[in-house]
Amino acid sequence: MKRTLALAATLAALPLTLLLPGSPAVATPGADGPSPEPGVRITGDAYERSTALAQELGERSAGSYLDARSGDLITTVVDEADAARVRAAGGTPKVVERTGAELRAATRVLERDAKIPGTSWGVDPRRNQVVVEADSTVSEQELERIERVARGLEGAVQVNRVPGEFKREVAGGDAVYGGGYRCSAAFNVASGTTRYFLTAGHCTDLAASWGGSYSGWPVIGKRTGSSFPGNDYGIVKYTSNTNTGGRVNLYNGRYQDITRAANAVVGQAIKKSGSTTRVTSGTVKRTNVTVNYGNGDYVYGMVMTTACSASGDSGGAHFAGTTALGIHSGSSGTCVNGVGNAVFQPVREALAAYKVNVY
Repeated sequence: MKRTLALAATLAALPLTLLLPGSPAVATPGADGPSPEPGVRITGDAYERSTALAQELGERSAGSYLDARSGDLITTVVDEADAARVRAAGGTPKVVERTGAELRAATRVLERDAKIPGTSWGVDPRRNQVVVEADSTVSEQELERIERVARGLEGAVQVNRVPGEFKREVAGGDAVYGGGYRCSAAFNVASGTTRYFLTAGHCTDLAASWGGSYSGWPVIGKRTGSSFPGNDYGIVKYTSNTNTGGRVNLYNGRYQDITRAANAVVGQAIKKSGSTTRVTSGTVKRTNVTVNYGNGDYVYGMVMTTACSASGDSGGAHFAGTTALGIHSGSSGTCVNGVGNAVFQPVREALAAYKVNVY
């Protein structure tokens, strides 16, 4: 097995498939209106400007996104004073009705009054709304409850039904095995000269030792951290300190070098690598997303995309060019005309938690 553990990962159970009730769902075209734009290629400057404006404006802004036609970074504001600040930073402002604080207050109401397994919600700055998605396991009575809560929020929330079932998805690119399960590594990372790989936390929760075959032998790494639910990331320390490099498997005989990490921006184009669906492409739909997988397994602060995924893709990598963006968490397992609803854990949170860097 290659020691360069490429970004792909989705947990897959050995005797049984680990599709736990509630992994992120795959959206259909039309769930958010017309088929989504193919996504915009983002520059390093746009990543940095988006982060800087988010820090400066805080919850006065409902977020930034990339314009599908021009590729410009658009930042939402509610008054001219903040619009001037955005222009001074080299950005393009858009005056909207609701602040980020107002939309996040709406998500707190949903958390309190509509916390139903099989749902997800997150802020869409393009719509200036919170978008709720309810999968096929949500009953009509439950959907009516969600819609009733949404109506009480005066247009701040839109509710969509999506096919499939939100589930964690377990399997991988360059696969790793532990506790009778198969997962994939997302990205190789390091602290000084010590080497690790990142994967999904719902993977590392399953086993302490990870090997290169179903038998678990040879052991290639030991779990040193795991965070799930709430988050969905874990870290495994290599038993050998060989420099494995930071490449991601493109499943065409080539690998993508990874040299940096960033937070995803709504509207940008991304790729996902996993052992089941291999490399798929999509667009970032929403950030700061809550997903209700069921059985009390909720994850927060996720990123929803239109990339396709399926059982066996958990723990895999989401990336754009040489930039690491996230660790695959799940989906509803439904892809229609190449459009899905893959969800990932932002990688920068995991890097900060474990004090490691991509390399």
